[in-house]
Amino acid sequence: MRTTWLSLLLSAALTVSLGHASAGETRAGQILDRFEHANQWRDHVMVVAHRAGSMQAGKTLYAENSIAAVEASIVLGAEIVEVDVRRSKDGQYVVMHDSWLDRTTNCKGEVIKRTLAELKTCRLVIEGTGAVTDEPVSTLREMLMATKDRILVNIDNKLDVDSLAGMIAVARDLGMAEQVIVKENLWNPERIAAVKAAMSAIGSGFQFMPIIADDAVRDAGFAEKVGGAFSAPAIELINWRAGAETLTETGGPLFSPRMRAAAIRGDWHIWANTYAIVNKPGGFIAGGRGDELAVLASLPRETYGFWAERGATIIQTDEPKLAIDWLAANGYRVPYPDEARPANTASIN
Repeated sequence: MRTTWLSLLLSAALTVSLGHASAGETRAGQILDRFEHANQWRDHVMVVAHRAGSMQAGKTLYAENSIAAVEASIVLGAEIVEVDVRRSKDGQYVVMHDSWLDRTTNCKGEVIKRTLAELKTCRLVIEGTGAVTDEPVSTLREMLMATKDRILVNIDNKLDVDSLAGMIAVARDLGMAEQVIVKENLWNPERIAAVKAAMSAIGSGFQFMPIIADDAVRDAGFAEKVGGAFSAPAIELINWRAGAETLTETGGPLFSPRMRAAAIRGDWHIWANTYAIVNKPGGFIAGGRGDELAVLASLPRETYGFWAERGATIIQTDEPKLAIDWLAANGYRVPYPDEARPANTASIN
């Protein structure tokens, strides 16, 4: 009887092991497994490279939203790259944050007034240094081809919600829709209904993530309703900074114990942001605890450690290298099968 029981256990263990091996056949598959099973990975904080991950130590090393930045983020071990998508004059989806070309390319003028052929003559610029790279403006298709099976992609839609259907269509055509995360802001039942209708029209097979900010929502109950309405694997929570001289002590109402309980019940990740907003105080969407605090004040514990301790299992940052290194060194990341465990050298900062 004991032999039979042990045989059953070994058979079950082998089945689970093979299932995980299949899910993790590619790096993106391994990441997707953690993204879709939040409760199994509460001890691991995933890192999202904002605008593809162009910065390190406060300096811009790559053009934002560039394939070069994506390649660097993959090497660092980031799980997700966030990219911004707009439309060209002739209706093609292109990767670009601003509505104007002036800041991030060597061209000038509005994106929407240029055809794709015209945009392809523009070269991306490394902000700060002004260095012109050899990389042209990418289409969404080109960006997804570069990321496929290697890293997940979070699309920041700079168009209307109806445009998401076309973006997901591009990902479906490439056979990678499940590796793409799209998102929309939600703040009341009417907005939930409108976005749910739009998502239902697109169909299934992709990742949808709601965004909730504490200027409009202060109740974990609303997040539970949102999570249930969309079966969301993650919810992005924003804690607006109260003033230029303040640092949040709690993370605000959306990072409460009740919210953490709701996330566990719903099996979804809490997503926090530490990246900077231009012309705003540091940590503007992180209660003052943003990347500037980690880099300029050398206090990554008060940034990444703070949000991890308040339940965040995904952090979007302009500093993916610092975030990954600090989180791994301090026990907030579980190595993937092809990664070595970090040396036991936890930071005191």
